[in-house]
Amino acid sequence: MISYDSVQELADKATKKGKPISALVLADQALQMERSQQDLIEEMNKSLQVMAEAASKGLNSGSKSASGLSGGDALKMKQAIHAGQSLGGMVLSETLAKALAIAEVNACMGRIVAAPTAGSCGIIPALLLTLKEAYDLTEAQVVMSLFTAAGLGMVIAKKASISGAEGGCQAECGSAAAAMAAAAAVELMGGTPQMCAHACAIAIKSVLGLVCDPVAGLVEVPCVKRNASGAANALIAAEMALAGIESVIPVDEVIAAMKDIGDAMPKTLKETAEGGLADTPTAKKMAREIFR
Repeated sequence: MISYDSVQELADKATKKGKPISALVLADQALQMERSQQDLIEEMNKSLQVMAEAASKGLNSGSKSASGLSGGDALKMKQAIHAGQSLGGMVLSETLAKALAIAEVNACMGRIVAAPTAGSCGIIPALLLTLKEAYDLTEAQVVMSLFTAAGLGMVIAKKASISGAEGGCQAECGSAAAAMAAAAAVELMGGTPQMCAHACAIAIKSVLGLVCDPVAGLVEVPCVKRNASGAANALIAAEMALAGIESVIPVDEVIAAMKDIGDAMPKTLKETAEGGLADTPTAKKMAREIFR
């Protein structure tokens, strides 16, 4: 059975067995949960369908959230793409659009998959669904990559945190989702388990220290746009890892550093809406208007 104490341990075991990380995680979870692998695959496929439905809904709706703080940006992004205004290429632009779309659906109380949290729900599906479309991949391939994301997520949750309230946004939109998405994307595109580990490390390193400062205490500003930046971070980390670029600092040490930083953060910067952007004059005015 897998201990989920170390990303490198997962990568090493997968390398030794000549299998992707997803295969190890799937087999281990089936054993631990006393369920068949096919049963778990079917359940993960259902989650993938919910992700796809949320992306589609968000991309085709300009609806505003109840607070009025978010909504409609995914549609704007989609329209810009169709108008040929993409600066970073279609994969990046489509990823950003889907990340915004799913996060907006969450803000509007729509159905999403907490991956790994509701606040970071757009990152993993945005990147994987975009790669599926861009490279004509199968649902089965994407489903398996989600097991890789899950395996790494379990390590991060066990050794550090995936909660903004506990570790800041570095532990939510920043690291858990982006790192999970990056590793899943690497496997999806044919990368090795070791590349997955490096992608995870690169993604986390890019956002160390990122605070959680939701305006008015709502998961909307800056959370929706951070889903887009988190998805971009995951894409960047995956691309570097697939090119053979390695993290100088080992992945598990990066995760440990993230935990130390999260522990050192004052509570004002951990989802309390007492610091950061939430403490700006504009944010305070918005909060007063919303809760008047």
